[in-house]
Amino acid sequence: MKDPRHRRLAEILVNHSTRVKPGDKVLISNWNPEIPFVKEIVNAVYDAGGQPFVNLFDRDLERTILMRATEEQVRLRAKHELDQMRDMDCYIGFTSLRNGSAWKDLPQDKLDLYQRFLFGEVHTRQRVPHTRWVVLRYPSPAMAQAADMSEDAFEDWFYDVCTMDYPSMSKAMDPLAELMEKTDRVRIVAPETDLSFSIKGLPAVKCDGGRNIPDGEVYTAPVKDSVNGVLSYNTPSLRDGFTFENVKLTFKDGKIAEACANDADRINAILDTDPGARYVGEFALGVNPYILNPMKETLFDEKIAGSFHFTPGNAYTICDNGNRSSVHWDMVQIQRPEWGGGEIWFDDVLVRKDGLFVPEELAGLNPDRLKG
Repeated sequence: MKDPRHRRLAEILVNHSTRVKPGDKVLISNWNPEIPFVKEIVNAVYDAGGQPFVNLFDRDLERTILMRATEEQVRLRAKHELDQMRDMDCYIGFTSLRNGSAWKDLPQDKLDLYQRFLFGEVHTRQRVPHTRWVVLRYPSPAMAQAADMSEDAFEDWFYDVCTMDYPSMSKAMDPLAELMEKTDRVRIVAPETDLSFSIKGLPAVKCDGGRNIPDGEVYTAPVKDSVNGVLSYNTPSLRDGFTFENVKLTFKDGKIAEACANDADRINAILDTDPGARYVGEFALGVNPYILNPMKETLFDEKIAGSFHFTPGNAYTICDNGNRSSVHWDMVQIQRPEWGGGEIWFDDVLVRKDGLFVPEELAGLNPDRLKG
């Protein structure tokens, strides 16, 4: 028997997230194929009057291809994928994680080729600004293990997270978005963190199920050259198969002047991908009440209740501080007491303390209220 939750999730992706209309061309892209769920999305697209197109990728196969790929080959592949993306109105991309370390031994120059051309040109510069898109993860044993849960418990939790009442969340986000758009100066204080920057004149964007599933953040971007101070992330970050821990960044006039982690050479190689990788493209507050602990999966970790992420790399065009990069690296600090606590101040007013919003008009975003 089919699980009705699969169908419900597919309907959210098609009808709420990407808002598929009759005649829309919809690219469904799945890494580590989960054919039954792809079929659910295909049928939901047809039901909405759209035209589904499907790309299936396998991460282990991609490793084999990239390991010996030339720049000419990657450029040609990116050209063909870019042509396809230009024909699309909507994009639904998801992966079912089998091995988070699948690309750990790919040489940095091959990862750079992938980031610059296949991701940078096709997704960062075409898909993100020119399609209605959503990305998500699909439950797998590897994800359950990363979350330290049984497979059955993880799957139940996954559907609680991913099919929550996004319209109610969106309404609760309104006061925070309005406050952020009125704010000039932000200061963040936490263990080994004292960071200041401006968000003046930049829009605040509600992430309420329209771009990511799961969702639950409100983001803006810092004025590019305004960031100064030190930021220590207290959650692990899995990137290109390697788990970064104890990441600490020192900023001077917007630029990452120093970066250290459990592999200083590796983190600095990423930040040297291009000039924009050492500047920040996003600042966001996570509010999903069902996500409390990191699982080394960015799409979940960046939504953790009581967290924020501060993102080296490319700014989104919808909230554009002018920074351009093929890198967009969401790293997370949790500020709930069990993670060391912390404070966020807007124009010298305490907005969030130890992961909970302080002003009454923002209290609707605290976990007890969002869960109802």
